[in-house]
Amino acid sequence: MASGVLDWLRRADPRAKQAPTPRAVARRSITVGGRDLPLVIRKLGHARRMTLRLAPDGSEARVSIPAWGRVGDAEAFARDRAEWLASQLARLPEARAIEPQSSLPYRGETLHIQWQERARRKPEVCAGELRIGGPVEGLPTRLQRWLEAEALRLCADDLAHYCARAGEAVPRLSLSRAQRRWGSCAADGSIRMNWRLVMAPDFVRQSVVAHEVAHMKHFDHSPAFHAHLGGLYEGDIDAANRWLKRHGRSLYVLFG
Repeated sequence: MASGVLDWLRRADPRAKQAPTPRAVARRSITVGGRDLPLVIRKLGHARRMTLRLAPDGSEARVSIPAWGRVGDAEAFARDRAEWLASQLARLPEARAIEPQSSLPYRGETLHIQWQERARRKPEVCAGELRIGGPVEGLPTRLQRWLEAEALRLCADDLAHYCARAGEAVPRLSLSRAQRRWGSCAADGSIRMNWRLVMAPDFVRQSVVAHEVAHMKHFDHSPAFHAHLGGLYEGDIDAANRWLKRHGRSLYVLFG
């Protein structure tokens, strides 16, 4: 069950792209670790089996079922696995607040926030520090906007690079605040990237961009797709996947 987390986060199945938006057929709750956890049950036209996932931020449990599946069976499926959900919740990193003298991850490194009210409002990275000024009340908002701008800049560079390697025209790029995907490639070729990847190491972000560029030619996860991806991405795709599987949820600790 846990081994499917990465595929769930990065799914780019052609049938899913061509099918209507998945329908949430029920929103209930189950008791997990002594607390009520929202339970979302969705019917997916391309699903072949029931799958259970925990939202990256731990806010809800999600069961996906085939179109012919029964909601009652899905709820029972989740309840039977309440201990597994509890173990996943226990492994989530604790949420942290953005404040002066705290820290945040940026491109795989830890930056220590050096705030001075009279300093420039635009963040500046220098020797492991992130220097920023302005009113302290708006600090988290300003930092998130800066990270999103950095994410768009870096992903645009990555996209141009991998499109050149693939012989593809550079498509429209936008950022996503999705909780279920790191990236997506739409049927029209446009690509969306999760802005939180700017906090991950460069090789991880680049692997996701390359993954989506590969989908511009192969709208599936066939051997041909993986061969194409292997020719595009210069790094170790398995290492990038392992990083996301082990640390991906940590990117949701800030800016909840």
